[in-house]
Order: sequence, then structure tokens, then C-alpha cells
Amino acid sequence: MRIGIACYPTFGGSGVVATELGHELARRGHEVHFVTYAVPSRLNVFAERVSYHEVAVPTYPLFTYPPYDLALATRIVDVALHEGLDVVHAHYALPHAISAHLAREMLLPRRLGVVTTLHGTDVTIVGQDRSYLPITRFGIERSDAVTAVSQYLRKVTEEVFTPRQEIEVVPNFVDPERWRPVAGGREGCYAHAGSRLLLHVSNFRPVKRVLDVVEVFDRVRKRVPCCLLMVGDGPDRPAAEELCRRKGIAAHAHFVGNTPAVETIVPAADLYLLPSDSESFGLSALEAQACGIPVLGYRAGGLPEVVVDGETGFLREVGDVDGLAEAAVGVLLDDQRYAVVAEASRERATRLFTAEEMVSRYVAIYERVLAALPEPPAEP
Repeated sequence: MRIGIACYPTFGGSGVVATELGHELARRGHEVHFVTYAVPSRLNVFAERVSYHEVAVPTYPLFTYPPYDLALATRIVDVALHEGLDVVHAHYALPHAISAHLAREMLLPRRLGVVTTLHGTDVTIVGQDRSYLPITRFGIERSDAVTAVSQYLRKVTEEVFTPRQEIEVVPNFVDPERWRPVAGGREGCYAHAGSRLLLHVSNFRPVKRVLDVVEVFDRVRKRVPCCLLMVGDGPDRPAAEELCRRKGIAAHAHFVGNTPAVETIVPAADLYLLPSDSESFGLSALEAQACGIPVLGYRAGGLPEVVVDGETGFLREVGDVDGLAEAAVGVLLDDQRYAVVAEASRERATRLFTAEEMVSRYVAIYERVLAALPEPPAEP
């Protein structure tokens, strides 16, 4: 099967999931073609059966805002014609589902399946904006199949958009060989001898509540020797750095920016902090758990589907910084309990969220979509 993937090539979850899915599909013998404006952060362009097609957006004085959605649709058409695409998998509703639908219309009578995966903010924030709600609904309804990464996200989508077709839940997945505990993995990761390492990875947007990460760390370090490692970048990074300076903990909090090799850092942590307002799923939490790292976060969105409170991590209500700090201190000071939670984290992550299971579901969806498409008219 020849599959086109349209996604955002950033460090965000939707682009990461799309890239990992592409690699897994290629390993199973499918041809995968990424169509986007830059090389996705985790894409291995040298992998067999994986290709990258850049979307060039022309700039003209007439265009105050370059029309990326139109350029993307045009590039999808070009790739479909020359590479023989069977399906386009759009990750994130806007603009990818719209561009994929437009490309299919341009290709008629040639067949092209369109599958859309909803990842979170495309539904919970962007899609609910009055300016985008109608076209987001249109993109969902014109897709041949729609998936969501969690039960929570499916429920929100059905409540907000009331789409006509069924939305299938296909959770994110993790490679247990790539994301695993590593003995001695802490070396070079900022943790001093005898101290614990707390980790946060995100795009530092307001929804991630990175100031809460700092507040939790500040409370924990007063009772447990520890350091904080902040991986990623975004609009709230300066405020988080300033808060560390004001609290006098800047020497213990390290901001390292974006890195494509997160799997080399995560195993070094003792706890992973993800106190978001809402997570559609929480891919970084799953990756941490696969490394045997307990996760602390807020009981919001789809995160409770990934983290089991008291078993693989600890969940508190949004804003309960003191509660998260108490949970962190409690498990860090109890070696036996920590070992139990860490082992349960790894076991559940690698049992319920396997690439084998989720990729097989996606392939079944592609096959179902292709089987339902009308046959093109016979050549005259």
C-alpha cells in the first residue's frame, strides 16, 4: 500500500505520532510519503520505503498570508499522481484534512482515500473557534474514516461537531525497545550525585502549565535533593526561567530547548511532570512510563487513560500543586513503593499501547476505506 502522511513537522505530539506511524508502516512493507513544509523532527529520511516531499509555499505581494493549505493540496496531488498514493492520512484536522479532501477532488476520477486522525487542540481549541468550527466539521465529515487518540477526545468531538460518521479510537503507541529503562542512563543529564531528577518535556504553551512544573519542583527540592530538567521551547519558557530565578532555584533547573533525541534523556529521570490543563492523550507521559518513570499530572482530558493514579503515577485536580508535590515526595522517599510504581508503569505501557496493535488497526482502516471507494470509470 502507498500511504501519504500530512502532518505538522514540529516537536508536538501530532507530528511525532505521524512520524512514528510512518516508520512502523514502512517496516511492514508499505511505501510511506510524508508531505509537509519541513522534515518532521523524528523522521529518518534514510529509512527504507520512507520518502519526504517538501511543500513550497510561494510568496507574492498579493498574499498577506501565504496559502499553505492550497500549496499542500497541490503537492498531495503531485505526489499521488507520481507515486501512486492509495490513501492520505491527515494528522490534525486543520489544514491537513481540508487539503487532503481538496486534493482528492482535484484527482477525480482517480481514487484516493482520506483518513483523518484528531490529536487534541485541533478539536478542543482551534476547531471550536467560531472562525474554524464549520470548516473543521466539514473536514471531519468529508474524511472516509476518522480516528481520535483517546476516548476523551472522541467524546469531545462528538459533543462539539456531532459528525455523521463514527469516530474510532486508536490510541498512541510506544516502541518498547526504543523507550525503555537504561542502566546508568543518568550520566550527563544534569542530576548531581545523590539527587533525584524531575523531567518535563513540552512545547511550553500555556496549556502545559510549565509554571506549575516549577512550583512543584520548588516544593519537592525542599524535602528531597533533586534537579529539574526542562526539555522543549515555547512562549512560556521565559516566564518559567524567571520564576526559577525569583525562587533562587535557577542553578538546579536546566532548560535545554528542543532535542530530537528525547529517548536518550527520559530514562535518566526519576519522575516525569505533566501538569497540563488538558491532554488529549499525553504521548510524552506514555513514553516516560515505558521507560519505567512514574508520571505526575492533573486529572484532566485523556491523561487518566494513560496514567493510573496510585498505580503507574499520580493524578491530582488541576491546579493542585501541593498535592502533586506531596505525591512526588512520598514516592521518592519510599524506595519500595517507587520500584512497584516504576515496574507497573513499564508493564502497562508496553502491554496496552504497542505499535503492533495500533499500526494493525490503522492498516485495517486503510484497507476498509479502499474497499469502500467506488471504482473509477473504465478508460474509453
